[in-house]
Amino acid sequence: MRVNLFFNFLILVALSGCATAGNPDPLESVNRKTFAFNEKLDKAVLIPVAKSYQSVVPVEVRKSVSNFYANPRDLVSALSLVLQGRPQEGASDLIRFGTNTTVGVLGLFDVATHLGFEKHNEDLGQVLGHWGMDAGAYIVWPLFGPSSTRDTAALIGNLAVTPQVFVSDTGLYNFLTGMQVVNSRSELLSTSELIDESALDPYLFVRDAYLQYRQHLVYNGNPPPLSEEDLFDDPPIENEYLKHHTPSGLDKSPSD
Repeated sequence: MRVNLFFNFLILVALSGCATAGNPDPLESVNRKTFAFNEKLDKAVLIPVAKSYQSVVPVEVRKSVSNFYANPRDLVSALSLVLQGRPQEGASDLIRFGTNTTVGVLGLFDVATHLGFEKHNEDLGQVLGHWGMDAGAYIVWPLFGPSSTRDTAALIGNLAVTPQVFVSDTGLYNFLTGMQVVNSRSELLSTSELIDESALDPYLFVRDAYLQYRQHLVYNGNPPPLSEEDLFDDPPIENEYLKHHTPSGLDKSPSD
């Protein structure tokens, strides 16, 4: 099974060589099918459950749940910052993790932010971009949604440090995973409503917003000027998704 997954990923990496600035989505036919599957699952199961969860669980409790799942990602962020030559910020995120894990009771309470250690939200995809790797082909993963061949590294890195990976009991693992999915989906309810109201083609809306968002993150809000070749391509979009979810705010936990 793992061999097949690895082989399939290598195929995607190879296909990403077909991606260009003018055509970042050479896998569009496959991606649209995956997007449609995710949308059906979302509307049939995740949105109703997330709305019920949001209406029953108090805001402060949901905030602590978000903190709990976001806390281990500070480890990935710390490593990513060091690999980008930013050791001081990396040390800050490492201190964040240590402080919130201990004083903040396994990350339920974001004590570190109040002490001046701000969250940086760096990931391995940004590291690869910093080192000069292009985003490659846009990819829509089942259940996980939008990504790219490069940013799949960020997805894998975040999955590697979710709290449930440190749990051996199957029942507790399933509970923690389900809670993470529902809590995360509840945080994005307003975003999905915005997309439904604004987009003639939700697939293109999400794709273009995601690619712009990741571009801003990789270059810390200062992407390089367009090349002569890129000037002949369509200009970057400016849509409501990016207006309401800035690069500094989209990936932040509610505690930030």
